[in-house]
Amino acid sequence: MINRCKWAYEELMIEYHDKEWGLPLHDDRSLFEFLILEGAQAGLSWSTILKRRKSYQIAFKGFNPSEVGTFKEEEIENLMQNSQIIRNRLKIKSAITGAKVFLEIQKDFGSFDKYIWSFVNGKPIINNINKLRDIPAFTNESEEMSKDLKKKGFSFVGPTICYAFMQAVGMVNDHEVGCFRWKEVQNISIK
Repeated sequence: MINRCKWAYEELMIEYHDKEWGLPLHDDRSLFEFLILEGAQAGLSWSTILKRRKSYQIAFKGFNPSEVGTFKEEEIENLMQNSQIIRNRLKIKSAITGAKVFLEIQKDFGSFDKYIWSFVNGKPIINNINKLRDIPAFTNESEEMSKDLKKKGFSFVGPTICYAFMQAVGMVNDHEVGCFRWKEVQNISIK
C-alpha cells in the first residue's frame, strides 16, 4: 500500500497528488493555469475544480494569456452559460484581467516564472509536515505575493489562494513527510 497525503483519497485527487501537486513548475502557461484555477476555487473545494479542469482548458483557450486577455463581453456571456466551469462573473472577469497583467509581468521580468519564483528566492521551500493540520493556510511569502499581485491588478489572489498556488506549483513542498511524494518532488524539476 502506498503512503500518500491524507487529503488525496478519491481517484481524481489521487492522480493529481501523485503526478502534479508540489512539482516545481517553471512553464509560464502552466503557472497561468494554476493561478486561474486557484482563483476559481475560492470558496470551493479543489476537487470541484479538478472535475472541471478539462472544461476550463477548453473555455480558457488552453490557458493562453494572450487569448484570454482579449475576451470581450460576448465571451464573458458565453462563459456564463457554460455549465462545465464555475459561472461566477467576478472570477471570469478576474481571469481576463489577470491575463493582461500576466502579460505585463512577462514583459517586465522576461517571464512570469522569474517573477513568481522570486518570492521564494528561486528555490522550493521544503516543509516537514507530519499531519494535514500542520499545513499553514498562508505564510509570509504568500502574503507578500498576494500584496504584489493585487498591486499589479490581479484579483482572487488572497494570501490563502497564493499559498495554495505555491503548493500546487512546487514553490513549497507540503507533502507529508511520510508520503512517498515528499522526497520525490525534491528531486524533480520541471522546466
